[in-house]
Amino acid sequence: MNSHQMLTHSKDGVPPADSRSAIASVLLVDDDIGLGQMLIEYLAGEMIQLQTVQDGWMAHELLRAPDHGFELLLLDVTLPGQSGFDILRRLRQNSALPVIMMTARASEADRIAGLELGADDYLPKPFSPRELLARMRAVLRRNGGAAIRQAPMPSAGAAPAPELLQVGALSYPAHGLEVRVDSGVVRLTSVEARLLKILMRSAGHMIGREQLTLWALGRKLQPQDRSLDTHVSNLRRKLGLTANAQGLPELRSVRGLGYLLTATCGAAA
Repeated sequence: MNSHQMLTHSKDGVPPADSRSAIASVLLVDDDIGLGQMLIEYLAGEMIQLQTVQDGWMAHELLRAPDHGFELLLLDVTLPGQSGFDILRRLRQNSALPVIMMTARASEADRIAGLELGADDYLPKPFSPRELLARMRAVLRRNGGAAIRQAPMPSAGAAPAPELLQVGALSYPAHGLEVRVDSGVVRLTSVEARLLKILMRSAGHMIGREQLTLWALGRKLQPQDRSLDTHVSNLRRKLGLTANAQGLPELRSVRGLGYLLTATCGAAA
């Protein structure tokens, strides 16, 4: 995968971002590729153009250009190459670009360090996409940047073609509850459909249980909560996403961490 990605997907019922005018251009610096894919998809529906990079040095190269065009930086703390704190320290030498730091390191000392270095906000992981969007709007308002408005409904009579997700022999038109597999049409629940879309868009990359619970179930993962595991098990069984599936990807459990949909059956996790 390239070190940075631009919007190419369409959200359910919303045309692709490149067919409309983006209202904000945002850079995400985070080595969690699965999270980046999910944010690209979610923010596309808000007409936000999101570019992602996975290491600190690439971020530094992009941000050092005076005409980089970004209105907001989403910055993880723990990164390959250099830390988010290092990036923020260098950025603040000559730039007032708004920054929201995102990290699983939610200690008070880390939050204070980020804010004292010049971060505009600090969001602990895992987080819900709605909370992130609300914080983005607030930071941009405070800094006089672009207002991230509610995305408009598509105009009547101009229904876009549904997005078709494809991983191996598994195809899913990401607008309904039915999936076509070799055995015929399988009907999913709404939660299973959300899970499948997230996993297919991040195929080949593990997604943590906490983040997946927030995005698919809409709530934080609680101790002893096995709801996500049950939904994943049902999805695996319904679609036959097992290690011996013929041509279909495999939906794997990464013990104690999360889930992974392999791009091809038998691929290494």
